Amino acid sequence: MQNQEPQINPQLAPVIAKQLQMIIKQPIDGVHVIFNEQDVFDIQADIDGPVDTPFQGGVFRCKLILPPQFPQMAPKGLFNTKIFHPNVSEKGEICVNTLKKDWNPLQWSLKNIFEVIKCLLIVPFPESSLNEEAGKLFMENYDEYFKRAKLLTNIYALKQEANILKGNNQIVIDEADKKNKVTQTQQKKENDQKKWLKRI
Repeated sequence: MQNQEPQINPQLAPVIAKQLQMIIKQPIDGVHVIFNEQDVFDIQADIDGPVDTPFQGGVFRCKLILPPQFPQMAPKGLFNTKIFHPNVSEKGEICVNTLKKDWNPLQWSLKNIFEVIKCLLIVPFPESSLNEEAGKLFMENYDEYFKRAKLLTNIYALKQEANILKGNNQIVIDEADKKNKVTQTQQKKENDQKKWLKRI
């Protein structure tokens, strides 16, 4: 028999759920938690790109991965949205002290973790870069760094408009558009008929 990988302690589920619910009730500015009722250990949030940064206007999906040893071991932070940032690897791995040497298993909160990650978008730490190219540009040629980061934001992170939603929502929107067009066509025909009758 194959050895099963160690799992997160299920007794942590209500603790995680409570913290996520608290963030939803008292949200962090610019951080939108995605609550998965089927799996509370699926911890994700959309982070708005802060103003006056190359990430402004973008929305970045962030995921926290809890190890089996959590909370004795810190979670891993990951950006699912591609981003050009000194402290984010090309694979999306996030390097921040709160999730490394400063991790405190007795004093932790999901709210604090998301706040720190959001602040990282405002103030990068190029001294501990995971993306060496981004870190070097940030230190030596900030204008070029800003352009590169802004370009990737525009390509991968711009907010999605309602009319390009996928799945069932798109079907509903498409059907509504069709009905509106049919109604407009019918109204035009009725108006044309009224005009024609008036002429008679």
